Amino acid sequence: MPTARKEAAINDLREKLAGARHLILTDYTGLTVGEITRLRGELRKDGSGYAVVKNTLFRLAAGKDVASELEAFLAGPTGVVFASGDPVAPAKALKTFGDTVKSVAVKAGYIDGRLVDARQIGILASLPSKHELLAKLVGSLASPMRGLVTVLSGNQSGLVRVLSALRDKRVAAES
Repeated sequence: MPTARKEAAINDLREKLAGARHLILTDYTGLTVGEITRLRGELRKDGSGYAVVKNTLFRLAAGKDVASELEAFLAGPTGVVFASGDPVAPAKALKTFGDTVKSVAVKAGYIDGRLVDARQIGILASLPSKHELLAKLVGSLASPMRGLVTVLSGNQSGLVRVLSALRDKRVAAES
């Protein structure tokens, strides 16, 4: 029979899991409390959260479907990234933290209901963010229109140059 404290921890994990579309399981071995706090701050910038969890309590909170898929990765010290938005942002935050402070070993991820391995999380971290991709799309869509405007204004500017040359010629002829 779980204690009241464990029940509260399970309910807290259930709430976090309900609000998260993406999970990234990490091994936090070797990180100090200050470093974990710094990692939480990095992840909080894009709306993600990070929690050190007990594997047994995580299994109980996750439910049978998710727990069965992640069972192989729920061993040893486990920290979980809870992300509700773009899955690229927390992967980038983990990579940046690993490059600047201390490497965090990624065990696996659960992205949009699919189990992904650590290599795929690394690939996600190398992708441009959603905002960068949208900016590139807008630039690609605007480029042909910009070219059309340039071509259409070329005819008008050519006409203006011809009329200006005719005016200069008449002024030169009159004087």
